[in-house]
Amino acid sequence: MNTQRTSGRRKQALAAAAVVAGLLTTAACGGGNGGSKDGAAGFDAANNKVAQADQVKKGGTLKFVSTQDADSWDTTRGYYGFMWDFSRYYSRQLLTYKTEPGAEGAKLTPDLATDMGKVTDGGKTYTFTLRDGVTWEDGKPITSQDIKYGIERVWAQDVLSGGPIYLQQMLDPKNTYKGPYKDSAKDHLGLKAIDTPDAKTIVFHLPSPNSDFLQAVAMTSGSPVRQDMDTKSKYGLHPFSSGPYKFQSYAPGKNLVLVRNTNWKASSDPVRKAYPDKITLDISTNQADSDQRLINGDYDLDASQTGLGAQGRQIALKEHKDNLDNPVSGFIRYAVFPQSVKPFDNLHCRKAVIYAADHVSLQTARGGPVAGGDIGTNMLPPSVAGGEGQKYDPYKIATKNKNGNVNLAKQELKACGQPNGFKTTIAVRNNKQQEVATAESLQAALKKVGIDADIYQYDGSQSPGIIGSPSNVAKKKLGIIIMGWGPDFPTVQGYGIPLWSSKYILQSGNNNYALIKDKAIDGLFDQYTSTLDESKKTQIATQINHKVMEGGYYLPFVFERLLNIRSSRLANVYTTNAYSGYYDFVNLGLKSTK
Repeated sequence: MNTQRTSGRRKQALAAAAVVAGLLTTAACGGGNGGSKDGAAGFDAANNKVAQADQVKKGGTLKFVSTQDADSWDTTRGYYGFMWDFSRYYSRQLLTYKTEPGAEGAKLTPDLATDMGKVTDGGKTYTFTLRDGVTWEDGKPITSQDIKYGIERVWAQDVLSGGPIYLQQMLDPKNTYKGPYKDSAKDHLGLKAIDTPDAKTIVFHLPSPNSDFLQAVAMTSGSPVRQDMDTKSKYGLHPFSSGPYKFQSYAPGKNLVLVRNTNWKASSDPVRKAYPDKITLDISTNQADSDQRLINGDYDLDASQTGLGAQGRQIALKEHKDNLDNPVSGFIRYAVFPQSVKPFDNLHCRKAVIYAADHVSLQTARGGPVAGGDIGTNMLPPSVAGGEGQKYDPYKIATKNKNGNVNLAKQELKACGQPNGFKTTIAVRNNKQQEVATAESLQAALKKVGIDADIYQYDGSQSPGIIGSPSNVAKKKLGIIIMGWGPDFPTVQGYGIPLWSSKYILQSGNNNYALIKDKAIDGLFDQYTSTLDESKKTQIATQINHKVMEGGYYLPFVFERLLNIRSSRLANVYTTNAYSGYYDFVNLGLKSTK
C-alpha cells in the first residue's frame, strides 16, 4: 500500500526535532482529559477506540485536505492507502472491512454479498450471492456481471496500470486472459475463472487454493464497474458510484467534491452510515499551509494520513494536544536499491549504503521516535504475523551501528570493487517533507564514505510512470529510491508479495523496485499461499523477511508512527488497522452541521 506527503527542508525538520521530542514526551505522558474548551475528544482519544460516537449528526460538509492527489480514483488503478480508505464513499465490494476501531477493523464483513461466501472444492471455489436492492447511482441494479467486469479490468495492465494485481495472480497466474478491452467474447466477460450463472450469483474458480483470497476480493480493485460507464484510462476522472456518494466535480491536483447518491439505499448497505451531505477534498502542495489550516479548523482531516510536518507538530502539541492521535502505523519507511542500476547489482555495494547511513539522523528526519517511529531494522511490519520488530536486526541498525559505521561501509565498498566510492542518484517525492529530509540525511552520510549522491525530486502523483517504470529507473540511473509501504492486507502476502515476488515485476506501476528475482523467496511465497495452518504461515513469513534482508535490497528507516490531527467538529472518529493506523473515513460524521 502506497502513500504520499509534501516537500520541505531537512534543516527545518532537524531544528524542530529537540523541541518536538520534549513536547511529545509531555503529550504521551499527560494523555488527554477527555475533552477541552474547544470540544476536542482528548489526546489519543481516537487511537484504536471511538471518540464521540454519541455526538454525530446527519448532514453538513466533511472537509478533507491533502498535500497530494490520489494516484488514481479509478478503483482498478488506485494504490495509495488513503485512496482505498476514501473510495468506500463511492465504491462497494463483495466484502469489506468492519467499521470498528483497531484490530477489529481489519476483519472482513459482507458488503454487496449476503455472507462471507461458500467455499468448496478444497478451497478452490468461492460462491457469493448479492444482496437485494444494491444499485448504481442511476438506480439500475448492480449485477454479478458488473462485479466480474470490474475485476476483469485488473488484467488490462496496458491501459490501467498502477493498481494491485492479486486477483489476476490468484485467478489466472499464467495471465492467459487478455483483459476486457481485448476480449473476443461478445459480452466482454470471457474470463473463465469467474462464472455469473445469474445476475445475483458470482462464482470464483482458483487453479489452486490461496489462503488470502477473501482479502483480495475485499480490495478496492474488486469493485464493480459497469461496462457502459467504463471510460477506460479516463475512468478515474469520474468513477460511476455504487456507494452512498457520487462525484459532483473533480479537478485533478486541485479538488474533489462528492455529494449524496440519492439512489443508494441504507437498507442495502450494512456498512456505511453516510452521515455528511457533502464531502470535499482540497489538494494543497504547501504542507505548512495545509497543516496550519488543519490546526485552525478550516479542514476536518488530512486525507493523506501521514502526520503533521515539523512546524505543524510544534504548534499542535503546544496548543491543540486534545485534537491529536499518535497511532503506530503499519508502514515501514525505507530506501530500496534497484539492481538494474550499477553498482547496486552487487550485494556489497548495497550493504555499503546500509552501513554508511546514520539511522538516528534518518529517524529524526522522519519526526523522531514518537512522530516518526522506532528505528527500522528489517522489512516486515511488527503488526503482520511473522514480524519480529527490532528483535531481528541483522545489520545492527538499532544498536552498535545506529549512527552509521564508516569502517564497515568502506570494507563493503572494497569488496564490491568501489574502494573510492561511486556516484548515484536518490529519487524522492517532492511533496513529502519527511522523505526529502531523509534523502538529505542519507546524502550527507554517504558523502563520508565517498559515495556522491544527487537528489532527484519528482511529482509523487506520477510515481507509477517514474519509479514504477523499471526502464525509466535504469535510464535515469536512480540507484536509491525512497519510499514507504504498508500492508495491502495484514499478511506477508498482503505486504510483501508486490515488493519481493518476481511474478509482480511490472513494466509500469511496478513496486518490486529492487527487481528481486529470488527462487527461494518465490518458493516461500508459493508455500505460504497454499498453507492453511496459521502457525506455519507465520514461520514462512519470518523466513521470507530474513531472505529479503540477507539480500541487502533495502535500507529501512522507521517502523512508522503518526501524529495526526482531527478537527473539533468530528464525531464517530477512530483509527483502524484495516488502513494501517489511519482514521476510518467511511462513517465519519460531524457534531454540528452548521
